[in-house]
Amino acid sequence: MKIAILGAGRIAVHMAETLAGMDDVEAYAVGARELERAEAFAEKYGFTKAYGSYEEMLADKEIDLVYIATPHSHHYKHAKMCLEAGKNVLCEKSFTVNADQARALFKLAEEKNLLSTEAIWTRYMPSRKMIQDIVESGVIGEVTSLTANLSYAVTEKERIRKPELAGGALLDVGVYPINFASMVLGENLKAVQSSAIFEGGVDILETIIMNFEGNKMATLQSGVREISDRMGSIFGTKGYIQVQNINNPEKITVFNQNHEETASYFPPKQITGYEYEVRACKKALEEGKIECPEMPHAETVRIMEIMDGLRKSWGYEIPEVY
Repeated sequence: MKIAILGAGRIAVHMAETLAGMDDVEAYAVGARELERAEAFAEKYGFTKAYGSYEEMLADKEIDLVYIATPHSHHYKHAKMCLEAGKNVLCEKSFTVNADQARALFKLAEEKNLLSTEAIWTRYMPSRKMIQDIVESGVIGEVTSLTANLSYAVTEKERIRKPELAGGALLDVGVYPINFASMVLGENLKAVQSSAIFEGGVDILETIIMNFEGNKMATLQSGVREISDRMGSIFGTKGYIQVQNINNPEKITVFNQNHEETASYFPPKQITGYEYEVRACKKALEEGKIECPEMPHAETVRIMEIMDGLRKSWGYEIPEVY
């Protein structure tokens, strides 16, 4: 499978490093807004082709899958360009700015019989099944609640500071705790409450409370100005689970009702963690699918709807740039 990267920024570097360590896919092309930048990127990370415009890259008939690595504000525009050019799409999280954009892209992908999926890596990682298996084993009893947080000090980044780039904490880091809660507690959401702090027109810190059917609750926090412990805790009637770093789980620890550690699990060694979403796309394409079962279209839309509702409750409307 020949992969192209649309964009040559920091996230693109992470994917390029991933592809360099994989032997079942090919780092084929990179497209940037300046040819010199694309050529330097291609030379450094071993790509065959470099293009000085996205349109020129998308005309290359050899490309099997395009990974979109541009800011959130441009995901819709660039994914649409890819699909209209007949290219399968792996788009970095958050998939789009809002649910309407996501629905439109999935409809277009369906019409063209092309793969389109959200690159939220935690949905594809082995740790997801590891946590699910522990929960389903019943070792901590019935799960009733969880907490999760994720914050990084990244307010210096332009894509975080600017509303016109769909900036703020929610789309960048808040999406992870929301997905963590959804992977554990499911999709039967009853109500969501939230409070956010704003600076410079964007959300920089938020607390989110999600109430699920069956009297289950998730309490989440995400931010872009502070460092958090990135911990996720799943509480049950007989014990609890702690997940060290919900953004890329490093250790999963089980405790009994006496707060005694009874088991610990470590996800397998990885290249970067991005390889799992790439291989999921490869498998889906080989099977003729237009979505990955790890992150179905309906689930991406549902998460986007939750975030749309949160921004609406805050009075934060992202400017349209597409």
